[in-house]
Amino acid sequence: MEKEALKEQLKVQIIQFLNLTDLTPADIKDEEPLFGDGLGLDSIDSLELIVLLKKEYGIDIRDPKEGRKALVDINTMADYIAEHRSK
Repeated sequence: MEKEALKEQLKVQIIQFLNLTDLTPADIKDEEPLFGDGLGLDSIDSLELIVLLKKEYGIDIRDPKEGRKALVDINTMADYIAEHRSK
């Protein structure tokens, strides 16, 4: 999948998985931090995103440090998926 299409798909999935009904994919910037001052997600949301990666892309993140590296923003998530997705 082309990277831009993957990023758009991720935005839609994040909105659906986390039930962020007040957001649209256009509201989420590729380089905006997902946690803290950016999108404002919390630790529970990070667990949901790890489940999303497992369910949708076959990527199993067990190490919290690895999760923090992969879930910085949309760009890093897309790069991580492209690199680790099960073939």
